Amino acid sequence: MSEPVDWLPDGTPYSPRFGDRYHSENGGLTQARQVFLRGCGLPQAWAGQAQWHILETGFGFGLNFLVTWAAWKADPARCMLLHFVSTEAWPVGADDLLRATTVHPELAPLARELHAQWWGLLPGVHRLSFEGGRVLLTLYVGDTQAMLRQQMPTVDAVYLDGFSPQRNPEIWDTHTLKAVARCCRRGTRLATWTIARAVRDALAQLGFEVTRAPGVPPKRDNLHAIFNPRWEPRTAPQAHPEPEPRPPGDCIVIGGGVAGAACAASLARRGWRVQLRDQAEAPAAGASGLPAGVFAPHVSPDDSLLSRLSRSGVRATLTQARALLREGLDFGQTGVLERHAADKARNKALPASWADGPGADWSQPAQDATLAQAQLPAGTPANWHPRAGWLRPARMVGQLLAQPGITWRGSCRVSRLQRKDGPGTPWEALDSMGQVLAEAPVVVIAAGADSRTLLANEWPLQALRGQVSVGTYAAGDAPLAPFPINGNGNLVPDFPLSGDGNGPRAWIMGSTFERGLTALPPTPAEQLEAHANNFAKMQGLLPPAAERLQADFAAPASHLRTWAAVRCTLHDRLPVVGPVDAAALPGLWACTAMGARGLTLSILCGELLAARMQGEPLPLDARLAKALGAERLAKM
Repeated sequence: MSEPVDWLPDGTPYSPRFGDRYHSENGGLTQARQVFLRGCGLPQAWAGQAQWHILETGFGFGLNFLVTWAAWKADPARCMLLHFVSTEAWPVGADDLLRATTVHPELAPLARELHAQWWGLLPGVHRLSFEGGRVLLTLYVGDTQAMLRQQMPTVDAVYLDGFSPQRNPEIWDTHTLKAVARCCRRGTRLATWTIARAVRDALAQLGFEVTRAPGVPPKRDNLHAIFNPRWEPRTAPQAHPEPEPRPPGDCIVIGGGVAGAACAASLARRGWRVQLRDQAEAPAAGASGLPAGVFAPHVSPDDSLLSRLSRSGVRATLTQARALLREGLDFGQTGVLERHAADKARNKALPASWADGPGADWSQPAQDATLAQAQLPAGTPANWHPRAGWLRPARMVGQLLAQPGITWRGSCRVSRLQRKDGPGTPWEALDSMGQVLAEAPVVVIAAGADSRTLLANEWPLQALRGQVSVGTYAAGDAPLAPFPINGNGNLVPDFPLSGDGNGPRAWIMGSTFERGLTALPPTPAEQLEAHANNFAKMQGLLPPAAERLQADFAAPASHLRTWAAVRCTLHDRLPVVGPVDAAALPGLWACTAMGARGLTLSILCGELLAARMQGEPLPLDARLAKALGAERLAKM
């Protein structure tokens, strides 16, 4: 359930939980501008900066965020990238959010953009992206102290907000303020409307220089502070410490699929000059050349690591698709029906806590009406994922690589990497003859199955061939289903083959998992076997479609074509994202092993790699980021 909100006669939102207004009776807009934005020296402080990181305690209705975003948008000297991190234990509903924010005409367009992404806010970390990825809102849904200790972002400014210390003492107590202080660098500015003695004393003890400033009526004073402790702040020792943040510079990305393009785009948005190298003539020639595929969350009753990771991936993919692609032509948020066998229903059950809340935005038991749309019997075991859909990966790759700062070069196979003149010098990417193809201090390996060679086969990466069956519709034919069907295999029942949508429409079914096979193209016999396997999967997934296409699969050479590629996977079905070996091989990074979930995870992994490289707030739960790190492979 969303947080209940009452509305006072003057239109101010009121919290029954805390018995307090959400903002000053003189209006949240004035408070946001005077107390927080100007209290932290903004927008002047971010002028000319590559990035600026703000932490807020208590998102509420997002007025502080919207005012900050509007100031950034209006500032010609704005920073290149604005990170706004905010905690919120009790998110309000989307309708209440829109009601509270669109009353301010100057903020209404931004409020509507925020509202469009305000869904599925389960406890944890959610990354919302605006302005083409240049304004990033990271929401920590949960207890402020616990979330800050877990995520530990480093910030340049703090908006210390929340209900009054008398009404909500936990967010102002010493332990929470200590967690805030641990996120500050020396010189971080803090602003708040309260001048409560306990808050002032706690901040002073934690290393802040505290001063009073003229307040916003009816308050006489506000509080300003600068983090400048008399001691040198200590950090806890780490078995695998993060590499030192790198400023934007020159970078090589190896691999022209979705993972490589996502890394290149995330870095280019931050000011990096990216040289992308790929052995194929054109981008998306490998596994990312799949004609169309599905992006969807994984579900499990215990909400496993993969389930949480996939949700972050779906949000990132959907946000990027809406920003760059054409709905109906390049992608579709149609929803995805995930069917499972009756004996597997227990493993596909949704967490019990999702019965009534934001979890339903992600996944819910399929209703009989939805099953009927797919011509499946009532009661068929299945889940419905309303935010999932289909996507044409080559279109995504093309749009990602079209962004400024990326230089593409194909027909350029990188055979090995070496330091130019020994340790501490730039990396060189060499071809099979030893010729230098590119040179830069930073290299990102995102070459799918070919990553194994560049990583000297030290990681247990596995190559796994897969084949799909593709057929076209005759003019006037109805689609096999109104939305993709997932489960043991997946079916994208309807997508356009041409870029303008005026050509033939097609369906795609697959994919096979052929362990130990990597040869391309498959032999004719292997292609026939793949069609048979895909038909068997379709029979289990969507029997009416299989019956309709029985003649096509009986003579596949006449009616169907096969598309094949080699995936890169790891034993735990998780990607690897981060430095290869920060101590021994500084500047060498990897983003690979997407397996069968490349469309769901690649965009997120590109953002994670850029965030780790630059010391930014992470776009997902820090424990998930750690689980994707290369450090886990060193133990094998």
